[in-house]
Amino acid sequence: MTSTFRTTSSLDHSFDVIVIGSGIGGLVTATQLAAKGAKVLVLESYVIPGGSAGYFEHEGYRFDVGASMIFGLGNKGTTNLLTRALQAVNINLESIPDPVQIHYHLPQGLDLKVDRDYDKFLQNLIAYFPHEARGIRRFYDECWRVFNCLNKIDLLSLEEPRYLLRVFLQQPLACLGLAKYLPQNAGDVARRYIKEPQLLKFIDMECYCWSVVPASMTPMINAGMVFSDRHYGGVNYPQGGVGQIAQALAQGLEKAGGKIKYQAKVTKILTQKGRAVGVQLASGETYGGKRIVSNATRWDTFEKLLPVEKVPHNEKKWQQRYQKSPSFLSLHMGVKDSVLPVGTECHHIILEDWQEMMTPEGTLFVSIPTLLDPDLAPRGHHIIHAFTPHWIDDWQGMSAKEYEAKKEAAAWRIIDRLEKIFPGLDAGLDYLEVGTPRTHRRFLGRVDGTYGPIPRRKLWGLIGMPFNRTSIPGLYCVGDSTFPGQGLNAVAFSGFACAHRIAVDLGL
Repeated sequence: MTSTFRTTSSLDHSFDVIVIGSGIGGLVTATQLAAKGAKVLVLESYVIPGGSAGYFEHEGYRFDVGASMIFGLGNKGTTNLLTRALQAVNINLESIPDPVQIHYHLPQGLDLKVDRDYDKFLQNLIAYFPHEARGIRRFYDECWRVFNCLNKIDLLSLEEPRYLLRVFLQQPLACLGLAKYLPQNAGDVARRYIKEPQLLKFIDMECYCWSVVPASMTPMINAGMVFSDRHYGGVNYPQGGVGQIAQALAQGLEKAGGKIKYQAKVTKILTQKGRAVGVQLASGETYGGKRIVSNATRWDTFEKLLPVEKVPHNEKKWQQRYQKSPSFLSLHMGVKDSVLPVGTECHHIILEDWQEMMTPEGTLFVSIPTLLDPDLAPRGHHIIHAFTPHWIDDWQGMSAKEYEAKKEAAAWRIIDRLEKIFPGLDAGLDYLEVGTPRTHRRFLGRVDGTYGPIPRRKLWGLIGMPFNRTSIPGLYCVGDSTFPGQGLNAVAFSGFACAHRIAVDLGL
């Protein structure tokens, strides 16, 4: 290994754990360990915590960087991981229940709301596909069986043998149930019960809207979690915006004795005799720790923070199975409240042609968080956050003038589509900020602005997803590049698992 990645005798080893990045996965790892008495340091390159769960403010508006559809803030069961993470550091965050998870506006006149009440949702869906009533119930009921298994288990590290043994002895049927579903994908299960092509396309969209792949490539365990928890713990919006989750976790970390340092960009993971022992910042400062946790993507971790020629073999194999998901083109809009018809829901998904679901600007995601928390916008106004997948390659190699022109053209294409649902949007527009994959890469520090890994081909459920430990001793990964994948509640799960594994390794 090259000498620039070796440690020096002056390296400070005063921390038990150093976490690179303050995304939700990193913050949950840090707070869980600090609550157990570990000396923890979080290093964040930006000025606030949260990453894609952060926020920004302008002209009286407080915008969420990413989506506003939040799982994990419920108050019962074991899957309310964000609530549990906050409770671990004695923080309580008020949230607002959303009565409808999504209002779908889909091809062939499929206009459907996913009601928080499970039976009402099924009735809404069966009304469109009465001939598939039995299949609909059987598929979504099977999702509940997955969820019920998860909801009986204390969700911690699957890499810790004593935990696995204890959980199996306590809940053998739940463990066996999850083991059964581990290699399965949601699409395969759906096709056991359902034949109607349009209904199967709807289930593809049900998966795509959070996994960025169709049902045939979406792990059944993940689908069971999302499709059931929206009716169990529900979708709950944090009062003050999504950024309050990270702010609260950062506050709890410091209350528990941990430290967080902002504008601290890590450029190297330092190693000694092949073991991760510290980090170096862009400023040249170095920090040493017994354990190093990367909340960066696995691509950033193993190709930028470590020498690219030293990428471990198992990471290369992982990259053969998974690729970077697209980034997003985002419109953050402030609009007059007259734009929104009475009865408008908070979250919408718009698609005009099934064939375009996975193409750039095909599926359009919309969040209107001020319908739940009006204080995020000036009086008489609402926030509309519209975003759609885009690849960074389509935004490279342009002059500044060409780049701005392309942003403007793309923004008005999206506004024209939104006008069909929200007539008068153009006339009622008060503020507009456009972000591209280049924006996401710049502010979130994620390679190509990606929002996580997606399978290159159909895989066996979650079996190919790596856990927190890496082949480099002392180095762990957390976040959407680790089991169980994308989404705030999923990365919180990875944070619980990572902290548990490290706590055992440190003897805490």
